[in-house]
Amino acid sequence: MPIEPNKFLKSLNRRQLLKLGLAGMSVAGTALVVQQLKHSSAMSTVQIPPIPDGTPTYGNGINPMQICREFDYGTLKQENGRTIREFQITAQTTTLQLNEAISYVTWNYNGRVPGPTLRAREGDRVRVVFLNKGGHAHTMHFHGIHPAEVDGIKPVQNDTAFIYEFDAVPYGVHLYHCHIAPVTRHISKGLHGMFIIDPKAGRAPADEMVLVMQGYDVNEENKNELYAFNGLPNYYKQNPIPIYQNQLVRLYVLNLIEFDPVVTFHLHANFFKLFPTGMTLSPTMTTDVVTMGTAERHILEFAYPYPGKFMFHPHQDAIAEAGCMGRFDVIPSPSVLRS
Repeated sequence: MPIEPNKFLKSLNRRQLLKLGLAGMSVAGTALVVQQLKHSSAMSTVQIPPIPDGTPTYGNGINPMQICREFDYGTLKQENGRTIREFQITAQTTTLQLNEAISYVTWNYNGRVPGPTLRAREGDRVRVVFLNKGGHAHTMHFHGIHPAEVDGIKPVQNDTAFIYEFDAVPYGVHLYHCHIAPVTRHISKGLHGMFIIDPKAGRAPADEMVLVMQGYDVNEENKNELYAFNGLPNYYKQNPIPIYQNQLVRLYVLNLIEFDPVVTFHLHANFFKLFPTGMTLSPTMTTDVVTMGTAERHILEFAYPYPGKFMFHPHQDAIAEAGCMGRFDVIPSPSVLRS
């Protein structure tokens, strides 16, 4: 349902705003409310290493070390006996400092690349209040099953808004992105993010993380010069992600590299169990490298028996060497250190 933000907000009283979940919302954006899904009580047994002191953001306020374990569960509501998860997303145009030398103007969701990792439970009603402040027409197209009117192909003009509402089905690892032509340009400029729908029964406890692979065409020649996990080239190479030894890691991996038809994801010194598109509860294979086309995504599960720093990257070496490189820092768990 399209709306013009200023006229729409002024026309509603507070009771109506509360009913729609828009109280306190401005055209510029909204406060993010995070409410975690209720998992098994066993989740308390998972230990998450703290973010190392001094992890840089290159002055843009984006910290990939935080992004990799950050999930937006929306604002949880009950309406007519149904669970509603409401998300508030604003399209923006901001400059991202890719490294110490190169800055890049991005089109993005909520001021970050990738956009927020949205998360719901199978069967929830999802409501996304989308405000376009990006200076161009943009949309949000969700992969999944939903009616045509919320498929995200109709342009949302600058300074207007739209509400996408649909049921969270099927469970799995999905994505969202802008669908304005040329779609490749809108996605590669940063208008993309991950959308996770958890199965009703949940999954086993694990240290859960997100890795979104992105390419940057900084010369605008339809060819990527830089690549990254979660927004910044070489970030996890220079700042390894801490994980605990012998603890299950659940990695949600999404390939959103445009201009390159296919990449792989390779894990050093280990093997992972593969859950294709996150749409199975049992792994279909065990491997240390998987091939992924653009928009393809999977769940990878593994645990490291040995401490140390271990690489992960595409096995296309040129892509890895151009920024799509990271490391895990496997450290003893606090319980091991205390014993």
